[in-house]
Amino acid sequence: MNIVLRNSTESVEVSDAVFGCEFNEPLVHQVLNSTIAKGHTGTRAQKNRSAVRGGGRKPWRQKRMDRARAGTRRSPMWRGGGVIFPASPIKRNIKINRKMFRQAMRCILSELLREERLVVISDLGLESPKTKELKQKLQDLETQQVLLVDNEPSNNLQLAAKNLPHVAISLPHQLRPTNLLSQEQVLISLGALKQIEASLA
Repeated sequence: MNIVLRNSTESVEVSDAVFGCEFNEPLVHQVLNSTIAKGHTGTRAQKNRSAVRGGGRKPWRQKRMDRARAGTRRSPMWRGGGVIFPASPIKRNIKINRKMFRQAMRCILSELLREERLVVISDLGLESPKTKELKQKLQDLETQQVLLVDNEPSNNLQLAAKNLPHVAISLPHQLRPTNLLSQEQVLISLGALKQIEASLA
């Protein structure tokens, strides 16, 4: 398979096994859910009446006090007491093996290429760290939501993209289904494309 470089008549040959896969929606959905679940810390916790400190002594005797019976100061009805239905830490991790993840990445990259949302450019380097220069480079794209993928992003590129809220930068080994599908366009340098192809081949 040949991919034509942006603003050029040159093309680069890529592997059909990586960029020519059929889209497997159930697999991509499962891997995407697993990636999102790993982003949840799941550390929210509250204390029930047995976990709250204190409350070992009965506040007052049972009878002849003209008060409601009470066995502990840590009752949920008391100020400073425990919570009736407390939140507890929970893990929502969905196990995905490496083979499934790599195949899902191939499916996503192939689908982005078929939808013309994956654009390859020879170089993403900038001469100066100016946002105006980066916007000039991205003006041919139909959207402002762009993911820039470069194997060695220069300091000028990082500084220029800092003021653009809908432009993100990623290294090839940091690519995940979430950041590939969250942007409308993915702009990849030629060096990063070769690195991605070698890692997924």
